[in-house]
Amino acid sequence: MATLYIENVPDELHMALRDRARQRSLASEVVSLLEENLPTAAELKRRNRFLLRVKRLGSRQVRRSPRWQSTEHMLREDRAR
Repeated sequence: MATLYIENVPDELHMALRDRARQRSLASEVVSLLEENLPTAAELKRRNRFLLRVKRLGSRQVRRSPRWQSTEHMLREDRAR
């Protein structure tokens, strides 16, 4: 596992990190925040697959059931009353 040293952390940010890390170490809190907010290559690959799947689903033609009228038709009928 790699080691990361960070210099020149603003005091306000350092205090916020210390407040969040009350129950555990500051280092483990920083690692936790990075894991939550920085996607890995595997996570980016998973997101891209999901996006492609959503795009494929969005491009499908919606099949209309013959027993239901279109919204446009129902609105026109309602206005004609």
